[in-house]
Amino acid sequence: MRERIPHEIVASVLAGTTAFIGGNALHLPTWAIFISWAGMFLLGAKPTLRNATRLWAAMPIGSAFGLVIVLLDQRFGTVLGEGQAARNTVLALLILVVNCALMYTGRTRLFGLVPGMFLGFASFFATCFGGFGFDPGNAWAAWASVVVMNALGPVFAYLSRRLTFARPTPTEATTDTPAAEQPVAARV
Repeated sequence: MRERIPHEIVASVLAGTTAFIGGNALHLPTWAIFISWAGMFLLGAKPTLRNATRLWAAMPIGSAFGLVIVLLDQRFGTVLGEGQAARNTVLALLILVVNCALMYTGRTRLFGLVPGMFLGFASFFATCFGGFGFDPGNAWAAWASVVVMNALGPVFAYLSRRLTFARPTPTEATTDTPAAEQPVAARV
């Protein structure tokens, strides 16, 4: 494909627009867009609705597992005592159990994109403990904020390719060679 506008320019302009999404009174985690945007390209060179749907299903679930860990830690974090070692032990056990549940959830067809769940999982912790969201320090607000921002990433990935206004090159239009067998430069 021959891009009329270089992908680097389009992606950079789109990246700049995120300042208007996160740089407001809601203090949304703009970087969460970039996490899922990158996730789209990890799934393939061309963003597809199928891959977006897979991320949209997996990332909020990963964030929800992170939310469960935080809520359980808030409730039971001092059950073994107030000391740091006791709190760390409880947290380690919570992570062990909840992470195991996350991994088993990845065996289901709907939530089979385990790396996507971990992108959501990590995005939630960064949002929650980074003080982002419309109510910093509130785990539920962090979850809602990160889910919305992660959901925008696949949209930005699609736009970053679509707005290059790419056209097939003459050799691409006449070849019957499957994309996987074409040179890398022809696939990008």
